[in-house]
Amino acid sequence: MNEMKLRALAKINLGLDVTGCRDDGYHEVKMIMQTVFLYDRILLRITKEPGIQVKTNLSYVPSNENNLAYKAAKLLMEEFDIKSGIWIDIKKYIPVAAGMAGGSTDAAAVLVGINKLCKLALTKKELMKFGVKLGADVPYCIMRGTALAEGIGEKLTRLPGMPDCKILIAKPPVSVSTKFVYDNLILDEKTKHPDMDVLVDDLKQKNLAGLSGHMGNLLETVTIEKYPVIRQIKQVMRDFGSLGAMMSGSGPTVFGIFEEETKAKVALDEIRKRELAKQLYITRPYNL
Repeated sequence: MNEMKLRALAKINLGLDVTGCRDDGYHEVKMIMQTVFLYDRILLRITKEPGIQVKTNLSYVPSNENNLAYKAAKLLMEEFDIKSGIWIDIKKYIPVAAGMAGGSTDAAAVLVGINKLCKLALTKKELMKFGVKLGADVPYCIMRGTALAEGIGEKLTRLPGMPDCKILIAKPPVSVSTKFVYDNLILDEKTKHPDMDVLVDDLKQKNLAGLSGHMGNLLETVTIEKYPVIRQIKQVMRDFGSLGAMMSGSGPTVFGIFEEETKAKVALDEIRKRELAKQLYITRPYNL
């Protein structure tokens, strides 16, 4: 086998709290992550010609060493002295720079694929240790499912899967700098933190309504103030039947949780009609 096709799945945050800032500049976080069935398609091929080649279907996504998938391939090839080359063809469907771990999940898929193609026999836990060198979300993207993430996001605890539902994804036409969001986040005694413990209880009890109502993302306090369109999308989702709606990660993607696909479709049509977002998808939780 010298070729492999993989699906690199996106994630949303059911809860995102920031508990402090470390001396190295990273922030301590507490997040509940959920994989969703929206994915990039990745083709990996072993080549006789040495080196790493990356191709993407989007002109604004780098196809060189600045691509996280390239860095993932380079990490394993240097670590295990792999002499052959690797061809990486990425078809992007996950919104880019949208708070859905699009780059991280591509890197995770490349780590998993090269491990199998080159018969490295690394365990999932070992792959996750390589992944954290590339970014805090990469280990989770290898793990998948539902998880509590702590530290800078690399300390993972598996949680019960999210109840079945429909998830409407809407990415407005704005770009958000994660650095800007964290740099402008205010943490003081007045900060209202989302309750992660009650979200974990909702997952254990398979309580979709409770989970949807208890979701919270501290980063909204920064991103929504700069990009009011996020608030508008959330409101449309709520007005048209979502159990809850929230921004994922540092944004700007918004997701809404629906019990019925028909309501999700109506909300999607309304968001499109109001020209609040062009990238719109209806998906579902991906549970292991």
